[in-house]
Amino acid sequence: MAEQAVDTEGEPAAPRKRQPPSATPASSVSGRPPEARSDRSPEDRSHRSPEDPAPSSDTPPRQRSAAGRADAQDGGVWSGATRAVLFAAAATVGRGFAGRRRELLSLRADIERAGLDTLAGRKAARSRVLLIAGRPGWGRTALAEELARRLADDYPDGVLSARLTTSAGDPVPTERTARELLGRLGVTAPPGADEDDLSEALRTALDGRRVLLLLDDVAGAEQVDALLPDEPDCLVVAVSRGPLTGVPDVRPCTVGGLDVSAAVGLLAQYTGPTRITCDPVAAQSLVEECAGQPAALVLVGGWLAARPQASVADALARLRELPPDDGDLDHGARPLIRAFRLAYAALPSAAARMLRLLVLAPGGSTDAQTASALAGCSVADGEAALEGFAAYGMLRPRGPGDYQVPGCLDPLLRERLAGEERPAEVELARARMLERAVRQLHACRLAAEPAGSPGRKKLAGMPKPLRFSSSAQAAEWLEARLPTLVEAARLAVETGELDTLARRLVAALTHALTAHRGAEGAAVELYGLHELVLDVARRRDLPVERAAALLNLGDLDGGAGRVDQALARYKSALEAARASGDPYTTGRALESIGGMYQELEDWHRAADWYGRALELRLSRRDLSAAARMYARLGTVHGYAGQWGEALRDWRAAAAACRRAGDRPGYARALSGAAGAQERTGRPRDALRTWAEAAAAARTCGDTGLHADLAHHAADAMDRLGGDPAVARSLRRTARKSATEGAGDTGPTPRSGEGDPADLRNQ
Repeated sequence: MAEQAVDTEGEPAAPRKRQPPSATPASSVSGRPPEARSDRSPEDRSHRSPEDPAPSSDTPPRQRSAAGRADAQDGGVWSGATRAVLFAAAATVGRGFAGRRRELLSLRADIERAGLDTLAGRKAARSRVLLIAGRPGWGRTALAEELARRLADDYPDGVLSARLTTSAGDPVPTERTARELLGRLGVTAPPGADEDDLSEALRTALDGRRVLLLLDDVAGAEQVDALLPDEPDCLVVAVSRGPLTGVPDVRPCTVGGLDVSAAVGLLAQYTGPTRITCDPVAAQSLVEECAGQPAALVLVGGWLAARPQASVADALARLRELPPDDGDLDHGARPLIRAFRLAYAALPSAAARMLRLLVLAPGGSTDAQTASALAGCSVADGEAALEGFAAYGMLRPRGPGDYQVPGCLDPLLRERLAGEERPAEVELARARMLERAVRQLHACRLAAEPAGSPGRKKLAGMPKPLRFSSSAQAAEWLEARLPTLVEAARLAVETGELDTLARRLVAALTHALTAHRGAEGAAVELYGLHELVLDVARRRDLPVERAAALLNLGDLDGGAGRVDQALARYKSALEAARASGDPYTTGRALESIGGMYQELEDWHRAADWYGRALELRLSRRDLSAAARMYARLGTVHGYAGQWGEALRDWRAAAAACRRAGDRPGYARALSGAAGAQERTGRPRDALRTWAEAAAAARTCGDTGLHADLAHHAADAMDRLGGDPAVARSLRRTARKSATEGAGDTGPTPRSGEGDPADLRNQ
């Protein structure tokens, strides 16, 4: 039922602009129109006092409903002067790195320290590995990023980073990580390559370079070992929960809580220095209550940033007043859990619901469009909410309009989602998110069409938040969001609850990629998308779609040189197509199998499969396809030396093209027939047919083909003793046609550089 849900674009009533901190914003997460609050004073629009907290999810439903109405009355946490304060706090998020001086010095010393190979008198065989170990929320990733920033000048070939664990806690496949890193190095790996090939390609690409490789959220030593460069001048910084047993000569650094001065400095980034100066003892006690854990301090700091009138002592009292919880038994997680409970309980009900739903975003990466689709609100309200969450310390800004759910908060939010949202509501939110992605991709594809085309006119009629102003903007958006979109498709297929939307998303992503990159440029991503379609088709028992996916995968395997694998896929596609009774897919499978045998130079088997495809095309009275099959048969019979059969096939191809009105195909078929006549010892017939082929090419409107066939005809005139004047005329015509069509068709092949009768790739 959720798949039938109507997507809400949530177009704002008026253009929303970012206001300076002193101005009242135009909208809030509560969705109340700004004009309903315009006549209220800043005092009336201020936040609740610390003694009057917002309702939490533990509040009884009736009280929570009343609290929600109260939130709608005063605009919620992100309204009025409070939101201005949050905007000011958001400007400092992530700018300051607190403490860790001892750890940074230790890590830098480990880089210079002699390794086991050096002590043994051998040259280092692989790059040095530094391990930053600790539980999520203790600042291990921030430490690794700060170390990489300080070492960036020592590694001129760049810093590459990758996350090896998904937001749901599953290890990321090594082939996916290796391909992502290769792409950042500007190396294109063949589509469908396996883990070993990609790992080897990555090591080869890193040879001779000085690169710092930052691997975050490492799940196991095997992930690091598969990506470890063989270049000693490279450096790997791995972030993991525990030791990496199995990685040789790894240098560990375990992180704990911040020292008091650094923790107070981190807290001051959110609260400002005044409140810290007024009560330094309470600030120190608050740091001790949070055990110096950076993530807990950020959440408490965000809570204080939203309440300028609250003191540090108020936050400390609130933390200590929280009732015991099952999470308190885990002393390592206790500070973060209690700080999260404090911050989460202060959220308005609508904001808390949106925050819970953000864990459904693929990879925990979200923007205003994704947030508004999940929560069913406007894009402007989604953008305001994300800004507020970032200022509150609950989201990590990654770029303009792009946010990430911190890994330490992801399991806590998932627990809230499971406990406070009905499964049907969760499925509906996921359906809205996928539907929004489909519509965005549809708009992205339309933006690639020429100006003034029907597609551009259709794009102009779409809601403003979905439109793109230019093809370049659409392409930039697609490249920026591509990992998230691919992950969304993968999760939708793995979940298996929204297969219809998953198939639509894959189709929309395929069309958008092809429109902006071309089939060849998008081959790597298309391979993975076709595999997703195959998974859905097998699960849902859809033989036609299974056959189509297998054919597409076979084409990509064949293009990558994996002929045997492509042949196996084509034969599986043929079985599925025959089971479905679809003649088009069956014919395509037969033709593809023949093409693979032709690549293997097994001419007799290729002719056999082409013949089967021809029978099917003739039974369907598909003249264009039949002409193509006749031409392919003529090609393979010629390669096999069976020129009599080749001549018969080319003549049949010419007749079929003439009946179908295919002038370029007719000219190519005549050229094939002329070549076959020459090989069978009929020079006069060959000269006449070459002249007919050149004349047919002249009238088809393809200047490149005309130039090509005119050159071949002129060469045949010289070779077979034809009129030299005719040969010279043909060459002049060819040069003229090549000049006219150079801007559209590129250089024209000369005689001997190509055979116009070979239609393997046509």
